[in-house]
Amino acid sequence: MPTADPLPTAPLCQAPDPAPHPPRRIVLPAGACDTHAHVIGGPPGYPLVASRSYTPPEASPEAYLGMLDAVGMARGVLVQVSVHGTDNRLMVETLTANRNRLRGIAVVEADAPDAELARLKDAGVVGLRLNVLFGGGVGFDQLERLGDRCRELGWHLQFLLDARTLPELAPRLERLPVPFVVDHMGHMPVSAGLDHPGFQALLGLLRRGKGWVKLSGAFRVSTAGPPYADTVPFARALVAAAPERMVWGSDWPHVAHPGPMPNVGDLLDLLADWVPDPARRDAVLAANPARLYGFG
Repeated sequence: MPTADPLPTAPLCQAPDPAPHPPRRIVLPAGACDTHAHVIGGPPGYPLVASRSYTPPEASPEAYLGMLDAVGMARGVLVQVSVHGTDNRLMVETLTANRNRLRGIAVVEADAPDAELARLKDAGVVGLRLNVLFGGGVGFDQLERLGDRCRELGWHLQFLLDARTLPELAPRLERLPVPFVVDHMGHMPVSAGLDHPGFQALLGLLRRGKGWVKLSGAFRVSTAGPPYADTVPFARALVAAAPERMVWGSDWPHVAHPGPMPNVGDLLDLLADWVPDPARRDAVLAANPARLYGFG
């Protein structure tokens, strides 16, 4: 378990918008799923790792479920947040209390005991995350070993990376024995352009049948700011490459974002521009995540 760090040794984060609202430009389908959010505890019960890149406020399971209810999402996927390192307890507690509604993506070291992985799977974990952008994550030095362990469990891998690194990394990803998911449309600033070799490498993987992408993190990759219109060409290019392997995520509670803090309903409304076709959009919100995360 990480050692408690009571001092704000990393920059403090804002709290999320306290009044999330439903989308106004789209109608959510039955089984709509937010595939990317975090629950965050506080010391001493849930220590924050000293190597973290930011210091967030607590984001309780109750607040998370309230957000899902407020915006109209039937299902959710919790992703282990970097500030808790490999201490997955709060996420697991939330999953086990909401087995039908939630799934989880954990963070573990490659040598984690089999019993620990079995416990995570029983709780509703369906994959493991590698994170090279924020302190507290597990990096790509463990990629192949974690891929083997995911294969044994029927899980997938999820990556928080900057797509500008993909030209070098892509061959390793193509050899993985399990599906993989790329967070936040590649977490590359859209100012780098559609023709950037990293974004083109991501499109190439998708066109060759490799990988999934989360249509999320507009506020992280936009240069223009709200309403993030500069992200539209990037989202549309990803959807055109592999519409059946796109999912949507809120990234609530929007940690490590200097502001203005987005409202989840407004982020959902971006899908009206990102995925204009209603049938394809419904698949992104419901059918695709049901298949990826094993919802009934």
